[in-house]
Amino acid sequence: MLIGLTYDLRGEYLAAGYSELETAEFDRGETIDAIEAALCRLGHRTERIGNVRQLARALVDGKRWDLVFNIAEGLGGFGREAQVPALLDAWNIPYTFSDPLTCALTLHKALAKRVVRDAGVPTPRFAVVETPAEVAAIDLPYPLFAKPLAEGTGKGIDARSKIVDRAVLATMCQSLLQEFQQPVLVEEFLPGREFTVGILGTGTAARSLGVAEIVLNASAEAEVYSYLNKEECESRVEYRLLAEAALLAQCEDVALRAWRALLCRDGGRIDLRCNARGEPEFLEVNPLAGLHPEHSDLPILCTLRGIGYDRLIGDIVASASTRLPSAVAAQRSVSA
Repeated sequence: MLIGLTYDLRGEYLAAGYSELETAEFDRGETIDAIEAALCRLGHRTERIGNVRQLARALVDGKRWDLVFNIAEGLGGFGREAQVPALLDAWNIPYTFSDPLTCALTLHKALAKRVVRDAGVPTPRFAVVETPAEVAAIDLPYPLFAKPLAEGTGKGIDARSKIVDRAVLATMCQSLLQEFQQPVLVEEFLPGREFTVGILGTGTAARSLGVAEIVLNASAEAEVYSYLNKEECESRVEYRLLAEAALLAQCEDVALRAWRALLCRDGGRIDLRCNARGEPEFLEVNPLAGLHPEHSDLPILCTLRGIGYDRLIGDIVASASTRLPSAVAAQRSVSA
């Protein structure tokens, strides 16, 4: 197949004047190199497309691909991750990972939590703060946890994120509102162990790739998987495969129910944390998980499981390929 690659390259945005924090979710050049090399080793031809504006120009110029491997995060707004999928849908071009609906829904962490909660998936109680005055109305037990509503890579999360009283909450919310220009998600702080669950596949075909515990070293910011801890994960974080059978089964059950409720596709991660009773609860989902071979959580988890990078990329493509026109036509023929 001819596979196009859509992405937001961090270096391009830095060169254009954006800050390190603004570009934290964007991809390094070596990530694109690794994905492209894996696709070529798997027998595909590749073409680099770039970000949503570059994709739009290419589509208008008549460029087409059998499949697009999409990891573009977008810039600005709750719909930023949905921009590339929406364009590809408009041109009827299949692509990897989730569609515009899921990408927009899951970026808005409160809406995602409402959906999984209604599906019976446990998640911490929460409130959304859009103005500093709304802090006074929050009626949740302390400690609480505050973070930007629509960011990833731990942006806006640091040692201050665990909130012990209303005065601290008001200060933190005001700071986050001003810095990120978006609402703040405030939720009950879960005191237990933290896990990330790798997921492969779509719908009933989705399965767990394993569960990794996130263990913070002495040099890490305590109690939170923060932006700094993620950026310097090689020295601050240890990832351990969860082997405790009962807890492993609980984590995988919660993760898969959330994945299916949110209509996620092909591959990604679900983040969980245990409550005071040791039961895992849903924190958030990453339907466009990072794919740096050594730095991103999903490939790290796969490495711990003995799953090679080429196999991960190949399995993602295989899942997305079920939506190719030929595959859909064949399925319709069988059904008829």
